Amino acid sequence: MFVLFFLCNLSLVPAAASKNKVKGSQGQFPLTQNVTVVEGGTAILTCRVDQNDNTSLQWSNPAQQTLYFDDKKALRDNRIELVRASWHELSISVSDVSLSDEGQYTCSLFTMPVKTSKAYLTVLGVPEKPQISGFSSPVMEGDLMQLTCKTSGSKPAADIRWFKNDKEIKDVKYLKEEDANRKTFTVSSTLDFRVDRSDDGVAVICRVDHESLNATPQVAMQVLEIHYTPSVKIIPSTPFPQEGQPLILTCESKGKPLPEPVLWTKDGGELPDPDRMVVSGRELNILFLNKTDNGTYRCEATNTIGQSSAEYVLIVHDVPNTLLPTTIIPSLTTATVTTTVAITTSPTTSATTSNIRDPNALAGQAGPDHALIGGIVAVVVFVTLCSIFLLGRYLARHKGTYLTNEAKGAEDAPDADTAIINAEGSQVNAEEKKEYFI
Repeated sequence: MFVLFFLCNLSLVPAAASKNKVKGSQGQFPLTQNVTVVEGGTAILTCRVDQNDNTSLQWSNPAQQTLYFDDKKALRDNRIELVRASWHELSISVSDVSLSDEGQYTCSLFTMPVKTSKAYLTVLGVPEKPQISGFSSPVMEGDLMQLTCKTSGSKPAADIRWFKNDKEIKDVKYLKEEDANRKTFTVSSTLDFRVDRSDDGVAVICRVDHESLNATPQVAMQVLEIHYTPSVKIIPSTPFPQEGQPLILTCESKGKPLPEPVLWTKDGGELPDPDRMVVSGRELNILFLNKTDNGTYRCEATNTIGQSSAEYVLIVHDVPNTLLPTTIIPSLTTATVTTTVAITTSPTTSATTSNIRDPNALAGQAGPDHALIGGIVAVVVFVTLCSIFLLGRYLARHKGTYLTNEAKGAEDAPDADTAIINAEGSQVNAEEKKEYFI
């Protein structure tokens, strides 16, 4: 009614005045911009005129209802407020925007003729928090799991993405349906996969992306619990077991539910020596090894899902023999050998030999010097051989045949008396016959 009254008043203005206003308003034109707002937010509609000769401005909604005429409110709606009103601008705000507020709004400049500008208000429908269906816990290893993520109320339709922890899954099904209000959409996505033990404890995430969420997506998450049979591994405390040494075999078992206490066997039967083979938790302790311990040891782990085992073949190795050097000191039995050793052996050798025979000197040494002992033995053997050689040579040179005086005269005598006479004569020349031995 107010607008009709205003237009009637304009019709009563003299023709000359109207002609001047038209002439003066040829450069005037209202300017507006499209607005996008999230449902429940506040929209600001602004209409500007760069050149205005006091001509009125008006905002109207998509139903062509006047909202504001200059600074005068025309529609009784508490959500609509005046922001700024002047000859060059008319701005209004619409709070708590709903999807029904979406449409084309018109700014009118009451010149002759009336000039208008359109501004489209887009209202974004915020998607609801997503829900994951089809989830069950726990799940057996190898089972096929089908999960569906659904969200409603988005406008335009939201985008759904799947993740396992931080890794995105691409092979999914996507479905979009229009809601009953014919403005928003319900979106669902289905993920199919076969679970294994590596999925245990993994977070499956459904993420909803939409422009109304201001880069903060909505998510739904489910943590997988996978039950699986145990996996078993035997770890020895040493890679080279030797006779007389201890050995610990550790049965490392993993499974869900956690496996019960493990069972140890040897060659398909019970452990043969429980006093020496002690089971402590998951460990088999063999206090000291011997050759009878050789064989195949088996560790079995069981849970409610199944049973698994591992085997370890034990071969006990001999302890390497370490030969210690033996010092042989020959006994010296003659004065000749002793004298020879004193002449041919160096002072260092004599001192070393003395040190070997002295038990007090050995007590302060950290350990035997094999090279030194071998050298001493070689020197002693060499001296002994030289002594034996010199002694033999001496005895060989003094070996000969010696005759008595009677024997010397009896060589050519026919009887005993003649032999005696000949022997006496030979004594005269005995001084002349001398033998010298060097």
